[in-house]
Amino acid sequence: MSLRIVAVFGATGTQGSSVVKALLADGTFIPRAITRNPESDKAQKLKALGAQVAQADLWDVDSLKTAMSGCEAVYGVTDYYDPKNFGQGNTSEMMLGKNLVDAAKELGVKFFIWSSLPHATRISNGKYSKVYHFDNKANVEDYLKDAGLPHTILHTGWFAENIWNYGNLVASSDSSSFELTVPRYDPGSPQYITWVERDLGQCVLVLLKHYEERKEDIWDQTFYAVSAKMDYTKFAEVLQDGIGKPVKFVSSATCGLQELDDMYAFQSEFGLYPHTAIPDPRLVNLGVDFHTMEEFVEVDAKVRYQ
Repeated sequence: MSLRIVAVFGATGTQGSSVVKALLADGTFIPRAITRNPESDKAQKLKALGAQVAQADLWDVDSLKTAMSGCEAVYGVTDYYDPKNFGQGNTSEMMLGKNLVDAAKELGVKFFIWSSLPHATRISNGKYSKVYHFDNKANVEDYLKDAGLPHTILHTGWFAENIWNYGNLVASSDSSSFELTVPRYDPGSPQYITWVERDLGQCVLVLLKHYEERKEDIWDQTFYAVSAKMDYTKFAEVLQDGIGKPVKFVSSATCGLQELDDMYAFQSEFGLYPHTAIPDPRLVNLGVDFHTMEEFVEVDAKVRYQ
């Protein structure tokens, strides 16, 4: 029996590592972690867990084809804020996504999952036209659809892990309380939250396991890898109950980066997925067991903030 190998991009990051670990735990597929630096500590840790590791650069199509050779499927994601990409202009991420699609199509990859986000400019009728990392990913969606490659789009929410990765949850000077700080967000506007480590990987896994026999339900569809829908005031209450210290939500004027300020303002005003049931019932029917934010706090956040 031939090996069923899945190329996982962003494998050393938050998204990709979740996918790699979910595939390893299940055993149906062998994840091939694609990274620019296969000798990095993170890449070597994935290798030690049982993943294959391959070198490629999204700027180099030939390296992509070499790295993906023999792969049945691909999990594709790009990082707008990677310093190498960010310095190449606002549309660099879109070019990288197109390179990945082109390489996968040339290799005859059987199934392609693209991690994406809504098109802020289109949805807001031009009001939020500088949320580039949203629009770039959405433009790659369009390119993927036109390419004729068997695919599924997987939309993610705001990462629960952002509270420590990006410092959204900050302790008071005496550590007796916390502020959950997000710029330009109305306290009553819902946020769509993904516990990436526990839920994203299993979403990818069920799509891969069923894309052949249930292609009418999976191909050309957009799914939502979102664990919970709640406003930040409620999320602060969940954090407070779990951590055991007061947590207050604060809507700040800025985070210091205009694009992220606009991103949050867009999400607050329009909502990421206002017409979608959360959790996505189609993913639940495929076997995803989404976790609650109460579980997130108990398992992952509590030990970091107590």
